Amino acid sequence: MDKPYLYLTDLAQQVEIPRDGILSRTLYQDEHVKVVLFGFDTGQDLSEHTASMPALLHFVQGEAELTLGSDQQTATPGTWVYMTPNLPHSVVAKTPVVMLLVLLRLSLRTSTTKGGHKHESD
Repeated sequence: MDKPYLYLTDLAQQVEIPRDGILSRTLYQDEHVKVVLFGFDTGQDLSEHTASMPALLHFVQGEAELTLGSDQQTATPGTWVYMTPNLPHSVVAKTPVVMLLVLLRLSLRTSTTKGGHKHESD
């Protein structure tokens, strides 16, 4: 990365949804975070699995059936999910879906920015 930031104007345009498949594209990765953009065609799924670290999901486009532990949810554009480590989850695309996954590789309990501002989670 040439700049100290990554700026993308339209996430939905960053991944081409494959016919009858799933495509994942790593947008950014460092020692603290991994950001992956997924494109799912209708009917495609990620079967139940877990992540060893906290994860965020943001649904950019489409509709999906999302299982979080024993709960079933419908994800639509704008849906945002925080998952604790080791939470069983799965995704089934009901329409073509674009989903952003953020894996957090550090504790976000307390951090200090360069300006000295302290941020604590609740």
